[in-house]
Amino acid sequence: MDLRMNMQPTSMTQPGGRTRLANASASALSRQWAALQDAARVVSALAGLEAERPSPEIRNFPALVRDCGAWRQAIAEDGIADLAAMMQPGITALLGVNARGADARPAALALLREFNAARASLLSLLPPAGDLGPRRSA
Repeated sequence: MDLRMNMQPTSMTQPGGRTRLANASASALSRQWAALQDAARVVSALAGLEAERPSPEIRNFPALVRDCGAWRQAIAEDGIADLAAMMQPGITALLGVNARGADARPAALALLREFNAARASLLSLLPPAGDLGPRRSA
């Protein structure tokens, strides 16, 4: 009976070179980004505005920033966390104001403006796509 142990570390790399941890992080980033866009739609409704139709750059931001390099992705992750930290109590307050029957539109509009400014800052992390669209590689 052979009792030798396999001392080879298990690989964290999947085919294609991405690590499982990086994929998990990217998936979490995508979910957080989508949740923020949903939150913005709620705030738009509370502001009495029609929800904006997201541009391809907004829809694809997590995938696009993932292809830009580690430092931009790290800044994006921090920025998304900051944006969530701003939106969560803001929406809670707006829903409370709305539940009391007060007019939440001015506060919702202010929160929406702050959200849009912060989101624009995050989108500026992306390099210009040019006329051919985002960079794609095989």
